[in-house]
Amino acid sequence: MANAPKPTTAKKENSKGSGIFAGLAIIICIIVGWALFLLVMGNGSNFEGGDNTGHPLPGNYFGMIYKGGYIVPFLMSMLLMVIVFSIERFFVISKAAGSGNVDSFVRKVQGLLTSRNVDGAISECDKQKGSVAAVIKSGLLKYKEVETDSVMDTEQKCLAIQKDIEEATALEMPMLEQNLTIIATLVSVGTLGGLLGTVTGMIKAFAGLATAGAPDQAQLANGISEALINTATGISTSLLAVISYNFFTSKIDSLTYSIDEAGFSIVQTYAATH
Repeated sequence: MANAPKPTTAKKENSKGSGIFAGLAIIICIIVGWALFLLVMGNGSNFEGGDNTGHPLPGNYFGMIYKGGYIVPFLMSMLLMVIVFSIERFFVISKAAGSGNVDSFVRKVQGLLTSRNVDGAISECDKQKGSVAAVIKSGLLKYKEVETDSVMDTEQKCLAIQKDIEEATALEMPMLEQNLTIIATLVSVGTLGGLLGTVTGMIKAFAGLATAGAPDQAQLANGISEALINTATGISTSLLAVISYNFFTSKIDSLTYSIDEAGFSIVQTYAATH
């Protein structure tokens, strides 16, 4: 036991590992985004004459997206990032919740505490696993520890239990919020990237109108098409990012509330029974 890593050290290692994963995921998404753009959407079979310099085949969306310009692969990369980080957060938060329903677990712990069966509550934490159970178990172990302390009074013991739960929560909860900042950033960046593509497309469209004599209808159509494709891709990225961010934030808030509820029960039970 003497060689076991401290919780803070373990959390730092997990945080470092998560940072490495995030960096690699971003690089891979950019590579995949460009590969899809150049090799799949830019494939000659999507265009008239078998050449991507020509017009897209009627109804061929890959060719249409390719004609959106070189901002499109960046937007596609950001869309892939949203998907990858959403999947990663889903598994992390699901693991943090534990093996069973969190609300049922909290009610079981509260019931066992009411009957003063602290060991049974600790056993339930071992069955549940996850970050929520780890925090509650830490509070329950402190509960048992202060019971044998003859120096502190009841109020001091309650404060010690509460402080232990708060410290355990401070170690566990930040892990759940990692990479959510990336998703939140993609909400704005996706919109701005789409807007940039829209502007560049409209510049090309107006350039087609500015030609002497009759307007260049092909350049005008291509410019408008590029603007709309970038707008649609940027909005899609931001929309998915907003939904993902709000969903996971709600999940984390729910887990935090469950921890607070169980922690309050632990402290109140000790105060009422000692």
